[in-house]
Amino acid sequence: RCAYGPHGDTRHICLYPSDPRAAFEFAAVSFDLAERYQTPVFVLSDLDIGMNDWMVPALSWDDAYRPDRGKVLSAEELEGVKTFYRYLDADGDGIAARTLPGVSPKGAFFTRGSGHNRFGAYTEDGDEYVEVIDRIDRKIQHAARAVPAPFVRPAPGAKMGLVTVGGCHAACLEALDLLAAEGVALEYMRVRGLPFGPEVTKFLEAHEVNFVVEQNRDSQLRSLLMLETGVAIDRLESVRYYGGFPLSASHVIAGIKAKLEQAA
Repeated sequence: RCAYGPHGDTRHICLYPSDPRAAFEFAAVSFDLAERYQTPVFVLSDLDIGMNDWMVPALSWDDAYRPDRGKVLSAEELEGVKTFYRYLDADGDGIAARTLPGVSPKGAFFTRGSGHNRFGAYTEDGDEYVEVIDRIDRKIQHAARAVPAPFVRPAPGAKMGLVTVGGCHAACLEALDLLAAEGVALEYMRVRGLPFGPEVTKFLEAHEVNFVVEQNRDSQLRSLLMLETGVAIDRLESVRYYGGFPLSASHVIAGIKAKLEQAA
């Protein structure tokens, strides 16, 4: 529900922290992305991160940080604009410039929540509605380059990959080391944001099979990977644990070995 809107014409930016420190850091990132792309951003923790005690490096804050407010027109910029159109995409990236209240009368606008065209005017024209929806999609597609890139641990020569998200990270790293000691080589990727960048698709396509490790019954990450990357379903093997306790390396190893035995 966070990734997709209910009507099938909306996608949202999501961030996936792996521990409390990442959740802290992603909070600031989420505000920057929300203002830059003018859309809600979801920071999705999991039950393990939210309820249990974690040991992480001390949290720190950079006092030199300045928020990214995105495309906000100043009074001077508005003076150079003949007419301000709130939803007009001037440079093709899907993001329309916005204004702040009280900056200039030229920045004031009125529009409907739905059924408007690119000039913010009321419309019931299907082509104009499609144009607005496609602009929003273009905006979210561009966000793939702005969300945190996936964490990748290379394993040269590995024909299999392990993909995960969120608080599964530590258990997966331990499982990778234990499996490597048994001669099972796996390259590793933890996705950290949606929409997925091209590096996610590249990783999946580089392996004959990818074990998708997650802590839910419905294979949500696997489903997102199929929908967003177009990678063949037979390259994505689901390894799930949803017994109510934090994921451990033994859960990951048992799940991967079971899949390998089925394929043998």
